[in-house]
Amino acid sequence: MSWRRIWLFLLYLVLTGIFLTAVAGMIIYINVAPQLPSIDDLRDVQLQQPLRVYSRDRLLLAEFGEKRRTPVSIDEVPPLMVKAFLAAEDDSFFSHSGVDFPGLLSAAIELARTGKKRRGGSTITMQVARNYYLSSEKTYLRKLTEILLAFRIERSLSKNEILELYFNKIYLGQRAYGVQAAARVYYGQDIGELSLARMAMIAALPKAPSRVNPVTSPEAAIERRNYILGRMQQLGYIDEDTYTAAVAEPDGARLHKVSAAASAPYVAEMVRNEMFKRYGSAAYTSGYEVITTIDTKRQAAANLALRNGLQDYSRRHGYRGPEAKVPQQADDEASRLAVLGGYPPVGDLHAALVTAVAEQAATLMLANGTEVTLSWDGLSWARPYRNANRTGAEPKRAADILAVGDIVRVNQKDKGDWSLAQVPKIGGALVSLRPRDGAIDALVGGYDFYHSKFNRATQALRQPGSSFKPVIYSAALENGFTPASMINDAPVVFDDPKLESTWRPENYSGKFHGPTRLREALYRSRNLVSIRILRSIGADYAAEYAERFGFKADKLPHDLTLALGSASVTPLQMARAYAVLANGGYLVKPYVILRIQDAAGDVVFSSSPVVACADCPASMETITGTGQEMLPLARRELTPQNVWQMTSMMQDVIRRGTGVRARSLGRNDLAGKTGTTNDQMDGWFCGFNEAVVATAWVGFDTPAPLGRGETGGRSALPVWIDYMAVALKGMPETVRKPPNGMVTVRIDPATGLLAASGQPGAIFETFRKENVPRQTSDVLSSGVHGADNVIDEQLF
Repeated sequence: MSWRRIWLFLLYLVLTGIFLTAVAGMIIYINVAPQLPSIDDLRDVQLQQPLRVYSRDRLLLAEFGEKRRTPVSIDEVPPLMVKAFLAAEDDSFFSHSGVDFPGLLSAAIELARTGKKRRGGSTITMQVARNYYLSSEKTYLRKLTEILLAFRIERSLSKNEILELYFNKIYLGQRAYGVQAAARVYYGQDIGELSLARMAMIAALPKAPSRVNPVTSPEAAIERRNYILGRMQQLGYIDEDTYTAAVAEPDGARLHKVSAAASAPYVAEMVRNEMFKRYGSAAYTSGYEVITTIDTKRQAAANLALRNGLQDYSRRHGYRGPEAKVPQQADDEASRLAVLGGYPPVGDLHAALVTAVAEQAATLMLANGTEVTLSWDGLSWARPYRNANRTGAEPKRAADILAVGDIVRVNQKDKGDWSLAQVPKIGGALVSLRPRDGAIDALVGGYDFYHSKFNRATQALRQPGSSFKPVIYSAALENGFTPASMINDAPVVFDDPKLESTWRPENYSGKFHGPTRLREALYRSRNLVSIRILRSIGADYAAEYAERFGFKADKLPHDLTLALGSASVTPLQMARAYAVLANGGYLVKPYVILRIQDAAGDVVFSSSPVVACADCPASMETITGTGQEMLPLARRELTPQNVWQMTSMMQDVIRRGTGVRARSLGRNDLAGKTGTTNDQMDGWFCGFNEAVVATAWVGFDTPAPLGRGETGGRSALPVWIDYMAVALKGMPETVRKPPNGMVTVRIDPATGLLAASGQPGAIFETFRKENVPRQTSDVLSSGVHGADNVIDEQLF
């Protein structure tokens, strides 16, 4: 056979092969093409993004979702990062039409030579097609579909549009999707802050993000990074000096958790729960952003105030001993550090191992290997705990407290000194509202959310004790009582059929003080006076009246124990109730979500709270909000006269009563009430001015006595004071003027009647015009609860 015939035969085979391939391709295309998705969807693609929760001033509070992704535009991606990815994945990207045929041929030859399908020949455009439309299975049909989609994508989108899709979709390990998320996860930086070496490391990840990873396999990852840097030099993207410097740079990658700019985990969980109710699992993938009402400065103050208050209580009641002992077999530093790793931080308390004990000092090792010293100032507080009412002897030496091998808690004080501490067994909560509309400025549900996720601010149903008395006293003012009404503070026994047994209530002090003005009874928190008041106005009436403060009558006891706060309420409910007094008599509804935005930034929900407006005419139904939106006006629940008198009496709680410690704030516009329940099971302080209302509660999750002397004024009030010191900083004092229909006169404090002319010791009191006493103290005739009308047990 001549060479000419051989060449003709070979040419025939080639042409036949091309023809058959074309026919086969046409048949496949006819069958596959109609099933290809529309490329137009890529222009409006919705990438999975986590739920993000922000404060009112747009600081990140939390992020929820399996995938960490922050989309960026191609203009935000540094040019060197683009070149790093081109060098790693597709250096002919800007010249091909979607498919790299030489690369595919090379992959086909490799298949023929080894019999194995290997990843190869996929351009960035093909990866976009696969990532957005296809599964990761390796089949010939999927590869063909990928090729066809790549052609379509190249015809429909520009190269920069394709790159933007790629940079936002690509999986880069450790739950990071997209280059910006990877930069944050591995280096805690934005892409614009990365060095060339770090850009190359991120570009090294698409090939095998789990196997070649700078966190789990740093040596393999650095080898891949250096290969990419070498490719960048070969392609002329960088010069030799730049390459040499980048290769020599240590990597330093480590996992960076989402860093919240402000700590409000209890609030974030409230928002997450609400978003899941609204949107289901889509809440975690649709890129929603929730802007809350939280004020970050006040939130930080609330966190610190509660932690300090619970730590102070814990110290007062003694040291409970080490959390654990290091096992004897853990006799080297690595083993000890491994043991300490099992004790994560709780709030600001770090686990530490005692390594040496001196006469009045100790040396400890922290979980990160750092050595710290505890001086006697940081140890001497630790009398041994005996019970809620008693501690042991004062320690004389460090060995009385610690021993080598103890695992304890320590925290660092403002001056940098370390101190022995312990995780408080006691719980607590603090919640602060804006009285005008109920916006939650700050909320803390416990010492540390990650130690206990139980939100005591919203979930702990506890007895409010005497902090409920303002509700009873407000009801009394509506029934003809005045701040000068005289009520007998004397022993009494009740055999009320609504109670299970005979009841012998008494004051906290165990003493009785005889006829007492209503004002004094409130600021001194006289229990027997409150009971007599409630008996006079009726428990059923008082329970119904409490609805004006946001309570549900059917959830309250309809017996005389209501006078002492025997209901079950949450700290948030108490803050709402006190907001009625703070805003002039209007019931508002607490809320924490200001607005919700979708991934495109469009507002899908905006809060529309009812707003208190004491100066608005009664006929007015709406008011213009800060964003020019129309907000509904709250309904008035208390008269201006009632609010003024209650506020005045509650200001005396701070000026001269059970809340006198709050005078340390140096303000005259604060009002509030302490609360202590039987056996000191709960400590409360609720207080306000016209701009801020806050409630602090302290108690054990399983009710138990706090200990002798642990009243609300000792346990909860310091928390409230520390918070308000920050919340009110720079805020001018406000003076609420008496409303119309009020008259101020001099009275005899012993009788509550008008003072005689020139009477020594007379005081001023303000009454509703119709309730001004008609008699002077030296004329004992009928009046409004005068000395001869002292409410006494004879009424029962």
